[in-house]
Amino acid sequence: MAGRNKQPLQVIQGKGRSNHLTKDEVNKRQKHEEKMRGPTENIVAPSYLTAAQKKEFTELAEKLVALEIFSELDVDSLARYLDSKHQYLQLVKDMRKMKPTEIIEHPNGKKVTIANENYPKLARVKNTLFNECRSAAADLGLTITSRLKLVIPTPSTVEGRSDAQKRFGDRL
Repeated sequence: MAGRNKQPLQVIQGKGRSNHLTKDEVNKRQKHEEKMRGPTENIVAPSYLTAAQKKEFTELAEKLVALEIFSELDVDSLARYLDSKHQYLQLVKDMRKMKPTEIIEHPNGKKVTIANENYPKLARVKNTLFNECRSAAADLGLTITSRLKLVIPTPSTVEGRSDAQKRFGDRL
């Protein structure tokens, strides 16, 4: 199925759409998902991060482990996200000190405004770092939209609906 992301079994069951799965398929899928989670016992910040980055790494890792969407396999991804985030923030600070234009005074006393040659280059780097951060954050579940895709509906709300509500949803 090209183009369609596979949903976790809990999401499918929570939506009440697991009727097409046999018990055997459900068991296989549960076992497969358990294997794919990865261990969470030895999550340690990589040594190449600064002290501040390591602190932020630990805080984010704890929150992501609590959501059950983070494991030891994701350590490098989170470290790369933090590294590009800190580079982005440093670049933004530096660019705020810099002006996009410069005023040059000619020998005859006339003032001319010209564009700063470095500003457009830094703006492109800033844009690249921002895109890196955004995609890494989405992959790790750090954005609201990526977390909403991970929300697992409770089966009790699906089971508590009448036949008409199941067929027609909120259109009643």
